[in-house]
Amino acid sequence: MSDTPTTRGVAILGSTGSIGTQALDVIREQSDRLHVEVLTAHRNAELLIQQALEFQPNTVVIGDTSRLGEVKDALWDHGIKVYGGPEALEQVVEMDGIAVVLTALVGAAGLRPTLRAIRAKKTIALANKETLVVAGSIVMKEALAAGVDIHPVDSEHSAIYQCLAGEVLNPIEKVILTASGGPFRGKTRNDLLHVTKAQALKHPNWDMGAKITIDSASMMNKGLEVIEAKWLFDVRMDQIEVVVHPQSIVHSCVQFEDGSIKAQLGLPDMKLPIQYALGYPQRLQNSFERFSFFDYPQLTFEKPDLDAFRNLQLAFDAGNKGGNAPAVLNAANEIAVERFLKDELTFTGMTDAIEHALAKVDWEAQPDLDALIASDTAARAVTREF
Repeated sequence: MSDTPTTRGVAILGSTGSIGTQALDVIREQSDRLHVEVLTAHRNAELLIQQALEFQPNTVVIGDTSRLGEVKDALWDHGIKVYGGPEALEQVVEMDGIAVVLTALVGAAGLRPTLRAIRAKKTIALANKETLVVAGSIVMKEALAAGVDIHPVDSEHSAIYQCLAGEVLNPIEKVILTASGGPFRGKTRNDLLHVTKAQALKHPNWDMGAKITIDSASMMNKGLEVIEAKWLFDVRMDQIEVVVHPQSIVHSCVQFEDGSIKAQLGLPDMKLPIQYALGYPQRLQNSFERFSFFDYPQLTFEKPDLDAFRNLQLAFDAGNKGGNAPAVLNAANEIAVERFLKDELTFTGMTDAIEHALAKVDWEAQPDLDALIASDTAARAVTREF
């Protein structure tokens, strides 16, 4: 446990997932600038214990309380506080030693802890896009009221954030989100009828967790990012464009009112946007592999196929409709992906299930937080029935 005043204390919510483990890689390299105050995991007690023994945080939280005793026993002699359950996860973000809360939880589970951290005036490094998809209006309003900065971790939103540095007085004409196209780029809707889980989990460029990899294959990930961008950058849906860029080198762009476009480029490595969010406003020196134009003599761009990848169109529609529609979209997608990963739903069946939920759950134009959570619950139930 570090109490060095020159280092920045970090809480990692979801430390055993893909983003969490890469964040620890960053902190390992930047140990003179960053240290771990809190680690949390849902049920991967073994890896959580291993991480805690290496990084010696003040506190760890295991969401699955059936693993609580195991974690306590392993860390008792090391002076590390151990708690369990969702309420502990929300409370722990308020600790004094935390400067930055990295929310790397999967799905809508990230919403309540993020709001709690905002109210505690902690800087947010946001890797949980679902937080803004479900409750973007509420989250951004609270962040503004609390004077809290939200630094996006998604590579696309980080790219836009970096492009906007120094441009505070220059209105955005358009943000351009790039998409790799995933493993099924170029496939027709008929081609997608019989794709397997193994095929969908093979992303050509990025190494990610199972849920986000499936979302990328179906292009729902890009749809969620579109809605997130609307809130993060205060733009309308018609100011957001998606461009398929198979090489994943241009991470995203901003077009300004004069027609100029700024883009951020780099290798497809999540450690760079994670480090930017944790170290902001400094660009910390690192040993990451460098991009060379000579290794990528051709960068190509194409339109997304909204007929084959209907999830992207559903996300644009939900973002335009507003209210609780994005919350329903997200909840239905979480259940659909879960069922696909269990071989209980086909790849194209995921889209059918999401459309079903959007049609069945009553629309609310201006839901409060309780109404959004109720919509989330209803959408999950409707999707499971489907």
